Amino acid sequence: MVKTENIDKAYEAAKQRYAEIGVDTEAVMKQLSKVKLSLHCWQGDDIHGFLFPGQELTGGIGVSGNYPGIARTPDELSGDLHEALSLIPGNHKVQLHAIYAVTDKKKDLDELEPEDFKYWVDWAKQEKIGLDMNGTFFSHPKVVDNFTLASPDKSIRDFWIEHGKRSRAIANYFGEELGQQSVNNFWIPDGFKDNPIDKATPRLRLIDSLDQIIDKKYDEKNTIEAFEGKLFGTGIESYTVGSHEFYQNYAISRGKIWTIDAGHFHPTEDVSDKFSAYFPFGKGLMLHVSRPVRWDSDHVVIFDDALIRITRSLVRDNELSKTNIGLDYFDATINRVAAWIIGARATQKALLQAMLAPIDQLKKDELNFDFTQRLAETEELKSYPFGAVWDKFCEINNVPVGLDWMNNIRQYEKDVQFKRDTKNSVTV
Repeated sequence: MVKTENIDKAYEAAKQRYAEIGVDTEAVMKQLSKVKLSLHCWQGDDIHGFLFPGQELTGGIGVSGNYPGIARTPDELSGDLHEALSLIPGNHKVQLHAIYAVTDKKKDLDELEPEDFKYWVDWAKQEKIGLDMNGTFFSHPKVVDNFTLASPDKSIRDFWIEHGKRSRAIANYFGEELGQQSVNNFWIPDGFKDNPIDKATPRLRLIDSLDQIIDKKYDEKNTIEAFEGKLFGTGIESYTVGSHEFYQNYAISRGKIWTIDAGHFHPTEDVSDKFSAYFPFGKGLMLHVSRPVRWDSDHVVIFDDALIRITRSLVRDNELSKTNIGLDYFDATINRVAAWIIGARATQKALLQAMLAPIDQLKKDELNFDFTQRLAETEELKSYPFGAVWDKFCEINNVPVGLDWMNNIRQYEKDVQFKRDTKNSVTV
């Protein structure tokens, strides 16, 4: 266990070092404490949900690994989320998908009601957290030939339109009950495997479907819609109806927000460069922090160069107040609760390091074309003792410092996860 006196000693030295370049570490920690991350519930159960037990994952989504202790019930999943939240500094949110409804009635996606999520609202009140929402437009018999809202079949479109309307009502319920805005994210898998003749008509159908979904007005203090594009997906390699450009334009034109998933772009694209190009026109951003390896493989987020660039861009351009940061990955090769903690803490570390910089001075150097000073200082900052500030941030938020949180996870595995009936676990 890391000793308090060692944490304090290292922090005081770091505090002085940063003060020498005009950075107030106390103010930075207060700034970081205001940033809420939205943990994705589907990391805990490999995206199975509770609405359709045993249903196979489709839509280009797959989870690898069969680490023991998968959550199979609402109580197990909420218990795992509680454990994760207790080891992540700060106060945060949880993202749900429609398939995580908790109901004793057999319902389809177009029949869901706010009451089917009362379990989660009651739990969120106990945890003192917010909830975000996602409609589930995959792993369903009515995803026909990889089409939902853009389907040429009106009956298919109508089913998914109704589901979209229901998801908005549920998100509004979250906002009303929990007193904080619920972001309702829309991602659909529609597209073609090979080259289509008509690229325009599916997009016109999608516009019409989305317009019907968002026709009813909800108070934005309760909920707002976000629309998530994708470069391509498994089975739709040649044409994605809901491309990045499509949803960026749709969000701007409808007064909604755009979702950028870090794994949904070409591997050579710098996702962070897109923020400043979008914000002068857009209302806000939903960011899905993921880690693509090769492409959209949804590895657990780590403190890597891509994440550092993302957080630096948000901090340096003062865009955090307009950005909702959610995690989005799934890995069943490791402890699923640990995966939440590793990704969340990595994201917070990247935000902290970005904040621990004399940003105003660096911008002044740049404005004066003093690129020598800019380069020298940004390089020197890389070896500044931000880790000592991170340890202090964890301490003041009453969560374990360093690797001490792994002791909690090993105990949780022993006491809870490894006692679950593995015969009923699903191996994917």
